[in-house]
This record gives sequence, structure tokens and C-alpha cells, in this order.
Amino acid sequence: MRIHNGTRGYLVALPFHTKRLYLFLASILLLTWANLHGQEIKVEIPSDSVLAITLKEVIVISSFNRALEHKTQHKPLSTLDAYLESSSKLNMVKRGGYAWEPMMNDMSSERLSVTIDGMRIFGACTDKMDPITSYVDVSNLSDVHIASGQHGAEHGAVIGGAIDLKVEKSDFLPKEWNGSVETGGETNNNAQIVGAELNYSDERFYIDSDIIYRKADNYVAGGGEEVAFSQFEKYNFSANAGYKVNKGQKLTATFIFDEARDVGYPALPMDVSLARAFIGSIGWSQQKFLGDWTNWETKLYANTITHIMDDSQRPDVPIRMDMPGWSDTYGYYSQARLKLGQHRLLAKLDGFYNRSLAEMTMYPNNSDEREMFMLTWPDVRTLNSGLYAEDMINFANSSLRLSARLAVQGFNVADEFGLNSLRIFYPEMAQRQTRLLKSVSTQYQKEFEKIQLSTGISYGERAPSVSEGFGFYLFNSFDNHDYIGDPDLQNEKALEVNAKISVPLKKVKLGFEGNYFHTMDYIIGEIDPTLSVMTIGAEGVKVYRNLEYADLYNLTLDAEYEIIPALKATGLISYHRGTDQDGRNLPFISPLAYNVLVQYAKNGFSGSVTMRGAAEQVHFNPEFGEDQTAAYTVFSFSLGKRFSIGNDNLFAKAGVENVFDEFYSTYTDWNNIPRMGRNLFMTLSYAFN
Repeated sequence: MRIHNGTRGYLVALPFHTKRLYLFLASILLLTWANLHGQEIKVEIPSDSVLAITLKEVIVISSFNRALEHKTQHKPLSTLDAYLESSSKLNMVKRGGYAWEPMMNDMSSERLSVTIDGMRIFGACTDKMDPITSYVDVSNLSDVHIASGQHGAEHGAVIGGAIDLKVEKSDFLPKEWNGSVETGGETNNNAQIVGAELNYSDERFYIDSDIIYRKADNYVAGGGEEVAFSQFEKYNFSANAGYKVNKGQKLTATFIFDEARDVGYPALPMDVSLARAFIGSIGWSQQKFLGDWTNWETKLYANTITHIMDDSQRPDVPIRMDMPGWSDTYGYYSQARLKLGQHRLLAKLDGFYNRSLAEMTMYPNNSDEREMFMLTWPDVRTLNSGLYAEDMINFANSSLRLSARLAVQGFNVADEFGLNSLRIFYPEMAQRQTRLLKSVSTQYQKEFEKIQLSTGISYGERAPSVSEGFGFYLFNSFDNHDYIGDPDLQNEKALEVNAKISVPLKKVKLGFEGNYFHTMDYIIGEIDPTLSVMTIGAEGVKVYRNLEYADLYNLTLDAEYEIIPALKATGLISYHRGTDQDGRNLPFISPLAYNVLVQYAKNGFSGSVTMRGAAEQVHFNPEFGEDQTAAYTVFSFSLGKRFSIGNDNLFAKAGVENVFDEFYSTYTDWNNIPRMGRNLFMTLSYAFN
């Protein structure tokens, strides 16, 4: 059962939170009624444009516009995890105070594509302790592009969607030298943040550089409970440059170095002594290409990741283990666009080669016993080549988007020892295999007098991940089982239907969005009672299998109300459901959740108040290690001010998170680790030109 603080009762809390939820819904309806009946509504839409209401979202981070950043962001120097968690489309699986795993449409990283400026990168940890988002920092990025479902197929073969982290670039703006120095601190975990950036740009050349350092101790949950092994330390440096060779032709390069040390994971039995990434690319783009084709862009990239798990700082472990992992990826993409009458075409060719290797060494407490060694990822080589095409057809008051992807993906188990280990379970297993992955999508948008409608249907496929196909005794502490991959898994396939309705009134904007995924050959771990456990204390062994199908539903209602030009309120409520063919609840499906934000910005002052929470989790499944999480509501606020110093600016922001020191955890918090309690923060940024 879930651990809670003292005498805080969940049966008492639920009605209280439900009332807040009903109040939120009533507020949305009241705002709508007032605008429909209290004044004339006039919506002017240019006849040659189509309102973009497709299932996409952009999170703006850019530090080049400091005024915008400090005006709109609740905590400007927060981790990227916190930025992503503010998205209406993402949830984050939390295993500690750092490196949270993004989820979209209640689907985790296997079903998503996460890229950095279009570059494919794969983590090196079998326990998902190093999602791709952990190898960049907000100081590197201008924004994050989030595409739901097959809208993300541009970046790879996906089911749930894609996240593309856009690197910040001066892009030949005539700004010459500029930069900033920034620092921040937090009281709850004694977090220290220090960063700086220095940039130069003119109409022919630019170079941007930034460096940031973060260090945090164990954080404290609501009520004063310290969460042990939640500390982390992180360094990040990035540089990118561009040179305009001729008019319309430019050469670009990007480099990112990220290193985290002494990272604790309180929800897991092991910590991380080192997580290091080298990420680099070189690109070429030109305005004119072949014939009427324009905007040709080509990029070559490479990245290498080293990730080392160990339990040397944990007391009283039954057996000591070291678990290093490595992931190297080399790739490219080349794309161009064509404008042909009403058609806007995009053609993209891409590919990557990845090598994933992970091992485990167990050291018995009895020195007379021999060490035990095995490959948990048996040096799996993945080669993927794909072709993506998109056609956007614009009409007078509507548009039709058609897209398709075709990819060939091959696997090769290169290590003989690892191959023979898997052949214990699969004697006829082939060393190499090739899979064909297909995706098609159509999206229609229509503008009426007072309503904008978007609806679409799509089909997509994905291959099993390295863990799902070739993992060897991977321990999952959430359900306390060892996992074994199955190289003969079928490709997972999903039929998706989505719709969104937007109603832009004079001061209120309302939106209703929903999607449904019918996922065939859904991949999940199922218990095999004939197998013996490898991990001491594990309850059993699960093998990845294809279910006949699984159904996932996601519904969202959002509203935005401009109270006065300087004061704006936004709200969102979402409902999710996921079941398999037998009606079993799927794991990590969000309960009813809500979020309200009120923002003020005028004359250099800014402020915000947020309320976020969720109802009690009703649809959970103990077979997958889940138990019932209680309802909660958390309040936070912040205040900021911009000071002009000559031509420079000083930005200050302070605030309090979890104002009432609520003790809570969410459905995505691994093993019910509690979230951070009351936390005071302050950030200072000095920007010079």
C-alpha cells in the first residue's frame, strides 16, 4: 500500500479535491456563458490562412529574449524536466530528483521519438535512468516541439508521438557581442545553479556558447520527510556556430557536452556514478535546391553516451553490482520543400546506426565465491533507413495534411556471448533480422464562423526496443520482476483517431481535444512461471509479449481567459483511460488531472499563481506494481522584476512551490516516492549587449 504522512487521510481529501475540480469546470462554463450572452462575438480570420490547431505544442524556452523568458516562465532556471512537465501533452515518470522520463498519450519512451535538433539519440541505461532529455539543459535550447501520434512521424517510426528539442541559435542576427550571467538557488534541496553564455553574431557568421552547473542535495517531501538518495550534480556545455557561405547557403555546427555525477535514484535499488554524453553535428542548408524545390537542409551527426550504475553508496545490499552501459549513434537526414499551387510538399530521407551494449557484474559478499557476469544488452546494432513525405493542401477556409513514412530497420546481435545467452530461451533465434515499418496519416482542418475543427486518422508501426527484443534479466523494481526480451516479437501497430475543436471568443478561448489509439500487438511484460529469477528478492520473471490489442483514450478540455490585457488565466483538465483486450488496466495511465495558471505581466513586473492536481487514481493494476494514488492539489506562485542598467538588463524572480507543503505522489512517481515539499527559489540573470 501507499505510504503517507502521519494522519493525513485520503478518504477525507477526495471530496475536497473533487469540489475544487467542479469549481474549475464551473468557472470555464461561466466564462463561456458570459462571453456568449454578455456581448457580441466577432471573429476575423484572414481568408488565405488556416488556424493551426493540429495536435502539436511548442514550449518556448529561449534565453535570447530574456524579457520574454522571465515574464512567461514560472521558474526560469528550472530543470528541463520541470519545463516539460508544464506541457499539456506530457507527463514525466519520476525515479528521483533528476532525469525524469517523458510520457505522451500515456506512452513511454519506447513508443516515442525524442530528438535534439532532429538528431536521434538513445540512452545507455537498461533502467531508463538517462532519458534523452537528461543530456541537454534549458540553457542549450530555444524551444521544444511536441507532436502527438503520427504527427511525430517526421522524426521516426512512432506510436505515441515525438519530442524535438530545438537548440538555441543566433542565426545571423546582427547583434554582435551579447551574453548573460545567471544564478539561482532553492531552499528545499539546497540547489545551486550557476551559468553563463557568450554569443557573437552578424550577417555572415555567428557563434553561441553557454555553460551551466547544477548541484542539489536530498530534497524534503511535504511534512519534513527527507527523501534519501535524491541528490545530483550536473555540468553542461554547448556551442554552435554558423557561417553564411553565399546568399542562401550556410554551414552550421553544434556540439553539446553533458556530464552528471553522483545522481541518486530513491525509487530504484541503484544510483548513478556517471552519465556522460558527447553530441555533435554538422549541417548544410541552402534556399534553392533542384528545380522548384527549396529549403534544402542536410545534417550529419554523431553522439556517444556512457552510463554507469552502481550501488556502492547503498547500505545493506544483498549483493554488490556494477552496471555500465554504452550507446553510440551515427545518423543523417536530408530534406527539401516544394510549393506547387495549393500544395506544400516536404520530402525527407533519414537514417541512423546505433550500438547499444550493457553489462552487469555481481560481487558476492563471500570473497571465496566467484563474480557473476552477464550482458544485459548483448551489443545490439540497429540500422534504420527511412523516407518521409508530407503534403499540406490549403483551401479557402480549410486544409488537408497527408503524410507517410516507410522505413527499413535491421538488428544484429554482435556479441557471441550475449547471443548464446539469449539462445538459452530462443534456440532458433537468428543473429540478424530485418523489419519493415509503415506509417500513414491524414489530418483535416476546417474554419467555420466561430469554430475551428481539426480531425484525423492515422496508422503507424514501431519495432521492439533493444530491451523488449534483446534484454537479458533486466530488473524492474516497480513490479519487482526480472524481464527478458523476445527477439521474435511482432511490430507494434496502432490505429489512431483524433479530433480538436477550438472556439476563439472575444476574451475566452476554449479547446476540446481527444484521441483514441487502438494498438495491435501491444508489447508488455507477462509473467512466465517456468523461469527462475536472477535478482535476489525478485518475485518472478516476465517476458515481453505481444497482446492481441490495447485501447487508450485521452480527452482534454482547455480554456484561456484574458481578464485584462496584462492579466491572463488558463486552465486545463484531462481524462485518460487504458485497457487491454481482457479489460485489464494498463500501467501508468493518468487519473483525472487539472491545472490552472494565472499570469500577470506589465511594465517589467511579472507574477504567476498555479494550481495543479489530480483526482484519486481509480484505474490501476497491481499486476504491474501499481497501487492507488490519492488525490492532491498543489499551489505555487512567483514574482519577477526587470531592472534596466544602461543598455543592459537585470532580471530577478522569486517564488514558492508547493506553498502548503503538501505530502503527495503522482501515478508516475516510481514506487510512490513523494514529491518535493515547500520550496523557495530565486533566480538572477544579468544580460548584456
